Amino acid sequence: MAQRPRWTFLTSHASVLLEVAREPDATVREIAERAGVTERQAHRVLADLVEDGYLQRERVGRRNHYRVDHARAMRHPAVADRRIGELLDALSR
Repeated sequence: MAQRPRWTFLTSHASVLLEVAREPDATVREIAERAGVTERQAHRVLADLVEDGYLQRERVGRRNHYRVDHARAMRHPAVADRRIGELLDALSR
């Protein structure tokens, strides 16, 4: 009998955002490993988060430094009145 795929409560976007908040100077490879996604997926997620304003990316030498916009509202209508910073705070305790 084949095993069912693993699932988690957090999306890849939430996992990547959490890892960036924990270590803003991490490489994409490090973010991917910690978030449990492929490096390719981490690149796509980071691009989404930057495009939608949840992250700002700044080039520092040969690396990127990310800054999370903690005041940004969550996207899902059920929690749109909550801020990303609240989620990150709750998950970082």
